[in-house]
Amino acid sequence: MYDLIVIGAGPGGYVCSIRAAQLGLKVACVEGRETLGGTCLNVGCIPSKALLHSSHMLHEMHENFATLGLMNATADVDWEKMQSYKADTVATNTKGIEFLFKKNKIDWIKGWARITAPGKVMVGDTEHEAKNIVVATGSVPTALKGIEIDNPGGVVVDSTGALALPAIPNTMVVIGAGVIGLELGSVYARLGTQVTVLEYLDAITPGMDAEVQKAFQKILSKQGLGFQLGSAVQGVDTSGERPRVIYKNKKGEDFALDTDVVLVATGRRAYHDGLGLDALGVRLTERGQIDVDGHWATSVPGIYAIGDAIPGPMLAHKAEDEGMAVAEVIAGKHGHVNYDVIPGVIYTTPEVANVGLTEAAAKATGRKIKTGKFPLMGNARAKAMLEAEGFVKLVVDAETDRVLGAHIIGPGAGEMIHEICVAMEFGAAAQDIALTCHAHPTVSEAVREAALACGDGAIHV
Repeated sequence: MYDLIVIGAGPGGYVCSIRAAQLGLKVACVEGRETLGGTCLNVGCIPSKALLHSSHMLHEMHENFATLGLMNATADVDWEKMQSYKADTVATNTKGIEFLFKKNKIDWIKGWARITAPGKVMVGDTEHEAKNIVVATGSVPTALKGIEIDNPGGVVVDSTGALALPAIPNTMVVIGAGVIGLELGSVYARLGTQVTVLEYLDAITPGMDAEVQKAFQKILSKQGLGFQLGSAVQGVDTSGERPRVIYKNKKGEDFALDTDVVLVATGRRAYHDGLGLDALGVRLTERGQIDVDGHWATSVPGIYAIGDAIPGPMLAHKAEDEGMAVAEVIAGKHGHVNYDVIPGVIYTTPEVANVGLTEAAAKATGRKIKTGKFPLMGNARAKAMLEAEGFVKLVVDAETDRVLGAHIIGPGAGEMIHEICVAMEFGAAAQDIALTCHAHPTVSEAVREAALACGDGAIHV
């Protein structure tokens, strides 16, 4: 008898398992992959960042080395070796999770789970019992109706297939201008692929601040990515030598693009297939996610759910927070997640990061808003790095000066955003950030300047 069985060893599941074990519970984690870490570590966050880093180094050599005085630098792309580097990065991280399981005395039950009754989990032919069950089965890519994904090694792929193409294609069409499409599109554009991004909406990165959307698209366009916004993809014809993407514009006019590879990056859906939730009476939302209450409990006592399987942003760190929190709840403590302060990051160059409300969302609440914006052209460190195209923007309550959100385009934006996260957790005012000494020269000074811009004005603009 276990105190807890966690189904799924992705960021939500493995963190939940470790925290529960630290709190003194007897824990098992069911995972059917050959390695731990789930989608994120195996075919998501980590391998994509390895390829982003490799391709960024190549981009720097081509675009900036001569300006920096590094002359005659050349490099041949060894795709096979780059893939090997990616695989080694993944293996190091997944083996690290396996070590942590052993350190915390967590049983890894290898196989695919089915919940036969509250407190009972069948894996293969063996039934395991637990006082509590946490479903952390994550999500899978969604495909457009009528488009068949044929990875690995195919010409119509999802994000998993795009990470392991047999060769660097000459051309690629990316369907969807969200995080995944732009990151992977950026990788191949840097490696020499002609990339065209088709997006149904009239702006990239749906849901982000409007100023970020406009500036980010301009930057990516300068890097070679082509954009066709307002494009409704009708299908992909694979009967010819090369796949043909068929789409309509807002006027209903038909267009077609021939390409080498089509990357379908139209989002993800909650995955809980085969768990037997219907038979158990576990309530789902209209979008097929597992419905939970404020303590991540499902409609069936003793069964909880976290991460991409439930409503909310599909982010690894959101799942980690929920994993820790639900472990605390099961151990009799008070788990908590502040959903208003969950950052998002796009790991292109430059990076894009955000937390909290956009300017439009803040205005929609009916309160008076002020914004402070500082361009990185006024930041000495960013200019020295040849990465001064972005900005920092704060969204602030005009009456209380409390920070409601932040939006950053620039080098290290994914690291810089956490200063704002901490400030928001403590209910800080923009003036608190403005009065905090920031080291010079750093890109983070732009955060302080944006805060100053919410008051009497920034200094260096």
